[in-house]
Amino acid sequence: MTTNKRRRAWRRGWLAESLCVASLMCRGYRILARRQRSPVGEIDIVAQRGGILVIIEVKARQTEAQAAEAVTRRQQDRLVRAAQWYIASRPALAMLALRFDVMLVAPWKRPRHLTDAWRPGMG
Repeated sequence: MTTNKRRRAWRRGWLAESLCVASLMCRGYRILARRQRSPVGEIDIVAQRGGILVIIEVKARQTEAQAAEAVTRRQQDRLVRAAQWYIASRPALAMLALRFDVMLVAPWKRPRHLTDAWRPGMG
């Protein structure tokens, strides 16, 4: 991938995540982290709402269907490991319930928020 393509992809991803963050904040979520890196992978958005810690994967594609298809089982497993690392490094969060969500972003549409999109160990 060329440098310009990577730059555009990064910018597109950042804009999609920013749109999702704004949407989440309007609905009462507290954003704890964005693009949280760990030794096992990156979490797009970490948020909290009440007693729930929410790990959110953002997918931006030309259609919502394409975005939904882009969340693979392998990626889900990686996000579970990254969430475990995140919580282990912040023991105060261990008391919260954990949920994995996906936000789908397509041009000219509001982000679609899929809550409880999967659970660890379920396939």
